Parts: sequence; structure tokens; C-alpha cells
Amino acid sequence: MPEPVPAAWRGVFSLTVVVAALGYFVDIYDIVLFNVVRRPSCSELGIAPERALSLLDWQMAGMLLGGFFWGILGDRIGRRAVLFGSILVYSLANLANAAVGLVPGDAYVQYAALRLVAGFGLAGELGAAITLVAETTSARQRGYATTLVAAIGIAGAAAAVAVAKLFDWRTAYVVGGLLGLALLLLRLRVMESGMFDHAVASHVRRGSLALLLSDRGRIGRLLLSTAIGLPIWFMVGMVAFRSDKLGAALGTTTPVDPAFATLACYLGLIAGDLGAGFASQWLQSRRLAVATFLVATIAVCVFMLTRSAPSPALLYACGTALGVACGYWAVFVTISAEQFGTNLRSTVAGIVPNLVRGAVPLWSLLVAWAAGQWGVITGTLAIGGTVVALALLAVWLMRETYAVELDYVER
Repeated sequence: MPEPVPAAWRGVFSLTVVVAALGYFVDIYDIVLFNVVRRPSCSELGIAPERALSLLDWQMAGMLLGGFFWGILGDRIGRRAVLFGSILVYSLANLANAAVGLVPGDAYVQYAALRLVAGFGLAGELGAAITLVAETTSARQRGYATTLVAAIGIAGAAAAVAVAKLFDWRTAYVVGGLLGLALLLLRLRVMESGMFDHAVASHVRRGSLALLLSDRGRIGRLLLSTAIGLPIWFMVGMVAFRSDKLGAALGTTTPVDPAFATLACYLGLIAGDLGAGFASQWLQSRRLAVATFLVATIAVCVFMLTRSAPSPALLYACGTALGVACGYWAVFVTISAEQFGTNLRSTVAGIVPNLVRGAVPLWSLLVAWAAGQWGVITGTLAIGGTVVALALLAVWLMRETYAVELDYVER
């Protein structure tokens, strides 16, 4: 029988979990902040709208590169070292981002370079945090701990919107940088994972892409882990972030505010992360919980994009519901970490979520192509439905990892 929630949460509120959660808070703060301040900052800097949109691609490219770098580093020199290095890179990049255009040179080039560096730094946050939390929490509490990390982390979206509304864009970037530096000091008290120490003592290869890709079973687990997370950032990037364009195509009664729509979606993601995490614990099945949320995701998306002349309020409500439905991010990242041994766990936990986030430019291209074939609404639904179908197939094919023991290595 599932354990009572109060008992299950005992031991979850450790310093490691709290620090990991705050790190993810900073991660989400930056991602959402950039989407909120991109237009006003680029307008002030004289950057054309079409070039401003490409800045997101630079950030995502940095996250993709950083996912590989920090993930491998976490298995080679330790999870704790990645938590220090990644937040330091991110913090310095954000502080520098506040000075874009104030120094001689092309403002676009400065902005793009710093978004690349900030994305590179942020990429190490979630993978190292989830890996460390998974390895320092008991098998049956692990799902609650990683749920807490993601739920608190996603609250960074609300903080980003609030700061962007209260202050100018330069100050908002400074706040992000200072938050990161404050977190760096707090991390000095975090201890390394005992499982990582055991892997070091065993002299097994650690953080090796050759080892990861030398076995078809490991390649399969990597691809399946990635596939189940793809719908999350498709819905966030292609639906929530583009709600103004989708609303116009649907004939909304008044224009949709993309910043408010993004906040509505992220508030839903907080509830969804908690719900999916609890569901995976109560059902004692990661796979069943994710499958349930995937079905809900496509149902909400279809309802949202088949309304005729909806009001912005209805789209905001649908965006929140969509966030809840695709809010299984914590379970998704936990599954990725649980699929692999200690010597490859950080590598995979770093690569997989950043492959998912880094796929946004690909979705943009596919949705643009589909929109040219069938229109923006039908095209978005067609690509979104395909992504969800692939995720459901991946869930069906992958092994269950609820409460599995993680103290083993890949050979």
C-alpha cells in the first residue's frame, strides 16, 4: 500500500534538497525573464524584432552544449563541483547582460553571446541537482524530494514576471545574477554524494560518452528518456510562449498578453509538478503517472486550439490547465536519472532535459512548415499530437523505475 504522505515526507527537507530547489528556481527565473524582457530590451537596444527572436536560439544552443559539458563533468569530478561551476557562470553572464549596449560594440552580438553563456551555465543546474538529490534520498522518498525541487524551482517563473513588471530589464538581470551568487555561498555546505564516492573508488569509467553509446540498451534508454519529455517544452515553447499568435489565429476578442499567458502556464506547471510527483508515489509507478498526464496534455491542447473567437481569459485558463497537464517535468527528469548507473547518471541527467529544451528551435521549424501546409492552428496540433504520441510510445517501452536502488554502475 502507498505510504501516508506525512510519513513519506520525513527526511525530504534536507539542505541538499533545498539548495537544489533554489538552484532550479534561478534556472526557471532566467528562462522566463528572458522571454518577458526580450521585446522591451531589444526595442531599447535597437535590435530588429526578427533578430530579437533568434536570441532564444542562442540561449537554447548554450543549454544544449552545457548539458553535455556539465553532465559529463558531474560524473567525472562530482555533482557538487557542477553545482558551483554552473551557477557561477550563469551569475556572471547575467550581471554582464545588464550592461549590454552600455559598452562599445554591436548590441545584438553582445546580447547573443551572453545568452549563449548564460544558457551554458544554466544547463548544469537541473541535472546535477536531481542526480545529487536522487542519490542522497531513500528510494521510496526520492519521488517526493525531486518533486519538491521542481515545484519550488518552477515558482521562479512567477518571480521573473514580478521582477520584470516592477523593474526595468537591466535591473531584472542584475537580480538574477545576485540570486545566483547568493546561492553559490549557500552551496558551500552541501556534501558530495556517497554513491559518487563509491563509483570513484571502484575505478570504473565515469562520464564517458563512448560507454554511454557503446551499448544498444543504454542508447535505447537515453532515447526513451528524452522522448517522454519532449511534449513539455513543445507545449510551453510552441503554445504558451506563442499564445498571442495562436490567439490571433483563433480570432480572440482582444489581444492576448504573452507575458501573462506564460505566467499562467508556469503556475499550472507548479501544480502539475506536485500532482505528477504525488501521483507517481501513490501509484508506485512513474510510467503510469506520466502516461496519465500525457493524455491530459493532448486533450487540453485540442480543447484550447479548437475554440472559436475565445476571450483572452479563456486562453489564460486553458494555458494554466495545459501547464498542469504537461507538468510532469520532475518525474521525467527523475526517470532519466533512475535509468542509469552512478557513473553515467549525471551525464544523462544533464543531457536529456537540455535535449528536450534544446529541441525548441526544431519545433519552431516544424510548426512553421506545418503552418504553411495546413494553417497555424492545425499545424501546431499536428506536430504536437505527433510529439505526444511518441512520448506515450516511449512510456510503454521503458522500464519502471519507482523505488529502484541506484547504487550500481554501468560497465
